Amino acid sequence: MEQLLTLYKTQGRIAITLRAFPLGNDLCVVINGGAAHLGAVAVSQVRSSLADPAALSSSTSLITLFGHKEDRLAQQTAEHLSRALGKNVVTICGIHLDEITPEEVRQVLQLTEQLVEECLRRVRAGS
Repeated sequence: MEQLLTLYKTQGRIAITLRAFPLGNDLCVVINGGAAHLGAVAVSQVRSSLADPAALSSSTSLITLFGHKEDRLAQQTAEHLSRALGKNVVTICGIHLDEITPEEVRQVLQLTEQLVEECLRRVRAGS
């Protein structure tokens, strides 16, 4: 992958965008929806697994801005992509919908998971 990859999914009033671009051998991923902002940032450094040196794992650092709840999403995305691609990955997340319902939270997570898997497929394919 040599350029910006932009993926987009919607469901009802939810619209999530994932942008990914290379930084040398590393990968930067930005996930946003609703009012764009910074909510959480996760950086996963790929490494050999402590339990199985033949397998890849990652060590992750996380920064969450006060009052934001995107931390788990940022961390899970960075760790998943880092292990799957064998790259260092930074994930920046900011998703905000006024008066979001529990069902809409589930939809956000589902749409984001689909976007992350599509990103993984595309990065592996080199597009």
